[in-house]
Amino acid sequence: MHKNENHVREPLFHIVKRAALPGWQSAAIRVLAVLISLIVCGIIIVLFTGENPINVYATMIKGAVGTNRRLWNLLQSVAILLCISLAVTPAFRMRFWNTGAEGQALIGGLATAACMIFFGGKMPTALLLIVTVVASVVAGAVWGLIPALFKAYWGTNETLFTLMMNYVAIQIVSFFTYRFSVPKGSGQIGIINRDTRAGWLPVIGNNYLLNILIVVVLTILIYIYLNYSKHGYEISVVGQSENTARYIGIDVKKVIIRTMLISGAICGLAGLLLVAGTDHTITRDTIAGRGFTAIMVSWMAKFNPIYMIITSFLICFMSKGSVEIATVFGFNDSFADIITGIIIFFIIGSEFFINYQIKRTHREGGKA
Repeated sequence: MHKNENHVREPLFHIVKRAALPGWQSAAIRVLAVLISLIVCGIIIVLFTGENPINVYATMIKGAVGTNRRLWNLLQSVAILLCISLAVTPAFRMRFWNTGAEGQALIGGLATAACMIFFGGKMPTALLLIVTVVASVVAGAVWGLIPALFKAYWGTNETLFTLMMNYVAIQIVSFFTYRFSVPKGSGQIGIINRDTRAGWLPVIGNNYLLNILIVVVLTILIYIYLNYSKHGYEISVVGQSENTARYIGIDVKKVIIRTMLISGAICGLAGLLLVAGTDHTITRDTIAGRGFTAIMVSWMAKFNPIYMIITSFLICFMSKGSVEIATVFGFNDSFADIITGIIIFFIIGSEFFINYQIKRTHREGGKA
């Protein structure tokens, strides 16, 4: 009679949390990930198109920064994406998953357009700009405040709530776009105040420079706010543990509401920069998905505003370059997006190897 024994079979490998790596090692892993992604993309390009990968990559670079105009356009795109990424970061540090930046920025842009339409030519330029800035920032802040109140007092799911608010904002903008349309009923507003430029942000050097400078200053301010202010400390504590925050006397509800007001206000500012700074009109697609892309930018940068400059630049660079290679080589947009997606996948995947390591399991008897 044999005795049945149950043996737990251990896996050959297991994942272990890695101690914090020096900065140069983390950077080296990320660079290696980019290089590997380029090799993989090169193989795919050869297999499916027969094109020389080096020519494709050169075209991508040319499409992003090949001319002075393209360079400034790229920097403008980076600035707007970075602005929205800065907006969601305080909330993310607090573990409040604000997925509503798209709607908050769109509402801010709608407030900008409304001020330009109703007050353009009816008040001094300086006063109109002040009114427009205040209206845009307040509109974005209110749109962020609504889900914050429900989260703070009734514990609702902020991810679904803020996501839902995006679609409400899109429909509101669609309604007013129809109401403001020129000619009436066309569904297109067109360039607002084309002749008078009333409500347009002033031009410094070119149409993009002012937006870029504003976002640079904002990046520095948000970095200081999050890392060296009392409010930033409270945000970090609430993000680590709400119970701990309450124990040491932090008003969690107040922090949630205040942080989302700031988050929404910055989104409203992004809407202002787009509508009054460069587009001078508004549609339901004005934000163009940047509110969702900003989530990835913030996460990839570990919620660090300075690192977000790099991640924003990387994503905008690949987006501009992908459009160019699709045009030059006759690829469809999907193939260009595949190339971009592979590169981003490897960059995100590199974070696993920065934070974890794979070890072989050592079994009893000294056998691995």
